[in-house]
Amino acid sequence: PRLTPIQFAICKWSGNAILLGMLRLEDLAGLLEAHRTAAQARVREFALGGRHFAFNSRPALMGVINLSADSWYRESVCLTAESAVRRGKVLAAQGAELIDLGAESTLAHAARVDGEGQKSKLLPVLQGLREAGLLVSVETYNPAVARACLEAGANVLNLTGTDGSAELFRLAADHGAGVILCYVQGKNAREVGDFDFRADPVALMQEYFARQVELAVRHGVEKLLLDPGLGFYYRNLQDSAVRVRHQMTVFLNSFRLRALGYPICNA
Repeated sequence: PRLTPIQFAICKWSGNAILLGMLRLEDLAGLLEAHRTAAQARVREFALGGRHFAFNSRPALMGVINLSADSWYRESVCLTAESAVRRGKVLAAQGAELIDLGAESTLAHAARVDGEGQKSKLLPVLQGLREAGLLVSVETYNPAVARACLEAGANVLNLTGTDGSAELFRLAADHGAGVILCYVQGKNAREVGDFDFRADPVALMQEYFARQVELAVRHGVEKLLLDPGLGFYYRNLQDSAVRVRHQMTVFLNSFRLRALGYPICNA
């Protein structure tokens, strides 16, 4: 069907059909009106690696490099340190101000990568990117991996779990690093089952992030970002239509998390 310029279509190709979920400007206006205070909230601004991020006035782009062959986003996968460093430089040239590295896919069927395996993949790329003057985030929930990467110069810890988070917060604080807090219903992004749809997902996230922020601040972390965790593979979000609907609902409502006083990170 022909779409008018004021309509936004969420399109998902499914066999021979295109499934459209229509979102009107009136819907966005209603969302804003219902949560205007959150939309106007000011959030913390801070520097990473000596570079100031003005989160209240402009967005910042984060580029992604996956070092696992199992990662679903094929364009992000680099299987050698050389290709990963090269991709990082390209992403920076395209406007990325932070490069995020991950060495273990969150897909349910993907192979687990132990701490030593993650470090062997992450450290050469991390060192190459830092030598190029790029800011680097490392995605992990493994304390040994986090420690090694922070000692090697990582600027941000992208924390995708809650188990042992106090230790991880202390490590980040000791190195003056930022932390991306990811919303995950489980011990970590690899150990999730069904997503809990019983209530407004953003309200659940607000409760979760309030607890995690309090714990992080108590352990000395000052630079925090909140990530709704849209990319994790819960069992009941495998159907594409359900997944897209959930992701767009959370994405459109994620500005409400600004009421907690910290910038939002959407992947």
